[in-house]
Amino acid sequence: MKKNNYNGSRSESALSILDFDAIGEEHLTSASENPTTDKLFELSDAEKKDRIADLFAEIMETLGMDLSDDSLKGTPQRVAKMYVEEIFSGLNPKNMPKMTLFDNPYKYQEMLIEKNIRFFSNCEHHFVPFFGHAHVSYISSGKVIGLSKLNRLVQHFAKRPQVQERLTNQIGQALMEILDTDSVAIAIEAKHLCVASRGVQDDSSSTLTFFYSGAFENMEQKKLFHQQIDH
Repeated sequence: MKKNNYNGSRSESALSILDFDAIGEEHLTSASENPTTDKLFELSDAEKKDRIADLFAEIMETLGMDLSDDSLKGTPQRVAKMYVEEIFSGLNPKNMPKMTLFDNPYKYQEMLIEKNIRFFSNCEHHFVPFFGHAHVSYISSGKVIGLSKLNRLVQHFAKRPQVQERLTNQIGQALMEILDTDSVAIAIEAKHLCVASRGVQDDSSSTLTFFYSGAFENMEQKKLFHQQIDH
């Protein structure tokens, strides 16, 4: 496997995983990469915030809201800052966390699992949150990664307008490239507010997605992974 330097400046065009037909309401993603345009790089963060604030103010005014009210007058700027600096900051490759790798002197050859990584993301179909836990596992091919980096990797890809299938694949493919290993498993369980708060308004259901590669395609290894995350 070709080794890549995943240090936050690398283009994410290499994350080619799977292609699906785009069927918005069915939660299928059109590609493994988030659909973006050149504006991602043409505008500075400050320019993006100014533009978003203006446009969000127009949305609020269109809805009939009074932006002169003390409670509302700062809302467009707050939303713009939240979008650019927080919940959609993962769109910008410069925000990719630096990945610290270490040798594996203990010759640990079994799977490592980081369970219950909490994440919050936003559905790209309705721009409402979905959130849950990710379970991340890999088998070292010679290198290991700092444990907190697994959390940061999940959170980076979650901080985008997303669909859960793409999020799962992006985390799995990125970890394969970072660690130069074929053996990675990802499991994500999430609640989607586009299901819970609108449409069918079902707040009891959750969505499960999985990524398996290398040794985890073996049924026994896959079974062991699930035994541990379900424990």
